[in-house]
Amino acid sequence: MDLDIQCEEMDPSRWAELLSTMKSCKSIRLDDCNLSSSNCKDLSSVINTNPSLTELKLNNNELGDAGIEYLCKGLLTPSCSLQKLWLQNCNLTSASCETLRSVLSAQPSLTELHVGDNKLGTAGVKVLCQGLMNPNCKLQKLQLEYCELTADIVEALNAALQTKPTLKELSLSNNTLGDTAVKQLCRGLVEASCNLELLHLENCGITSDSCRDISAVLSNKSSLIDLSVGDNKIGDSGLALLCQGLLHPNCRIQKLWLWDCDLTSASCKDLSRVLSTKETLLEVSLIDNNLRDSGMEMLCQALKDPKANLQELWVRECGLTTACCKAVSSVLSVNKHLKVLHIGENKLGDAGVELLCEGLLHPNCNIHSLWLGNCDLTAACCATLATLMVAKPCLTELDLSYNTLEDEGVRKLCEAVRNPNCKLQQLILYDIFWSSEVDDELRALEESKPEVKIIS
Repeated sequence: MDLDIQCEEMDPSRWAELLSTMKSCKSIRLDDCNLSSSNCKDLSSVINTNPSLTELKLNNNELGDAGIEYLCKGLLTPSCSLQKLWLQNCNLTSASCETLRSVLSAQPSLTELHVGDNKLGTAGVKVLCQGLMNPNCKLQKLQLEYCELTADIVEALNAALQTKPTLKELSLSNNTLGDTAVKQLCRGLVEASCNLELLHLENCGITSDSCRDISAVLSNKSSLIDLSVGDNKIGDSGLALLCQGLLHPNCRIQKLWLWDCDLTSASCKDLSRVLSTKETLLEVSLIDNNLRDSGMEMLCQALKDPKANLQELWVRECGLTTACCKAVSSVLSVNKHLKVLHIGENKLGDAGVELLCEGLLHPNCNIHSLWLGNCDLTAACCATLATLMVAKPCLTELDLSYNTLEDEGVRKLCEAVRNPNCKLQQLILYDIFWSSEVDDELRALEESKPEVKIIS
């Protein structure tokens, strides 16, 4: 049995009721439940007496170091079989790291530890790394986002990576590491016997100076399938260096996030080579880069290549207009692999969406999720979108938020949802103004088709 409760205030009677339930749960999730250290004393007892419990999520609660002290007493008992522990944003400091180190050293069942959004600091995470290096530790996933880490942490991380071939995922995003530290980390990754599959370095103060070293990791670690360097100012020159590693035969990358990296259309030539030759690549995010129509057209040419297997493309806020929509439409009509297209926050206009729909309606197109929020759309394109919703049973998610569709447009969409052939599961309509009459129609529609969520 699983217990999944979020955003609920816990009074004593409710807590007592849940405690009896927890004794037989395999998974417990109590995010945002206003828990404190006193609740951790009870949870420690649950961990101690429930050997079937394998997953515990306590994100966004004021547990504090005292709470972790209680919790770890349960985690250190021989009967504990916990595998996944989430403690994000729980008001922890470096003082909790000694307690968690003892758990890492003594509890081989623990494979995931998520402690992001806590002020652990470099000193605290150095202590965690000591636990990682213990032979008993079998950790596979370590999440350290927003932990106030500095460049001084890298030596300890590299030492841990050297001794821990089980570690598969490492997230260090939103820490002020800088180029020197990232270079040092990458050299450690290349040398280490680790089999890292996921490396997240978003907003870490990286520039093009680090990209040759990150590229070397891509070339040397065929295990690495998920790389995120978003929100770093690597620029076109840095992207060119990354592409050298991405194009290496050893590279098996599947997911590549490059959002807000100061890229321009100049990067799209290199990216096109990656898209058309790297058959393992399934997901790319280029959100908030100034690619413009000329860059998008280059990417589209690559996506028409038979070797392109991309399933998800995120190009929101990339300076696109109606002018690139014909090229995107031509991709949709020939590429059977693409399932997710996020192209919102671009000035496509009604004319652009009409062009897109030509490709979307093609029998080859298998789009599941289409995001067109804030694209300067009006009611004029809603008849075509309604046709798409009915004609494409594969389409399960459509976002049209922040467009001036008004009553006329929303009514056309509602008519499509009512059609038995429409298999839409989510229609997202944030910040769209309609009358009270249309609001009543939307509520009635949700009641008549409960399988459809209309989010507004």
